[in-house]
Amino acid sequence: MKKNILAALVISVFAMACTKSTTKTEQVENSDGSMTTTTTTTTETPSDIVDSSKVNKTKEDIKTKVDEAGNKIDNAAQKAKDKIDATADKTKQDLNKVGKDIKSGVQEAGKDAKEAAKKGASKVEDAAKKVKEDLSK
Repeated sequence: MKKNILAALVISVFAMACTKSTTKTEQVENSDGSMTTTTTTTTETPSDIVDSSKVNKTKEDIKTKVDEAGNKIDNAAQKAKDKIDATADKTKQDLNKVGKDIKSGVQEAGKDAKEAAKKGASKVEDAAKKVKEDLSK
């Protein structure tokens, strides 16, 4: 779409530059003595100024350049998309690794907490036995 608009604009500017316009004004005296003014504007495109082969060549050159520009834009957009996709994939992998590390850390902390609870319970039981023995004496 961009290419067509640009090509049409260039061709219309080229055509306008090659257009010749002539304005003629005539005054005629009527039989009753009044004057009638007639203005005539003639617009022409001389055939010796506009060479259709040159116009077609220029049109093709413009189309080629517009196509090249469009391809460059498309290539740049694809490269940007590829970089974004690669970054997203790496971020996803990093997040998965962090998640696994957190899960492992939580499991380890859970084991440590269970072990500490066992030791604490064992000490409480030992203390309870000692208190029971002291009370039975």
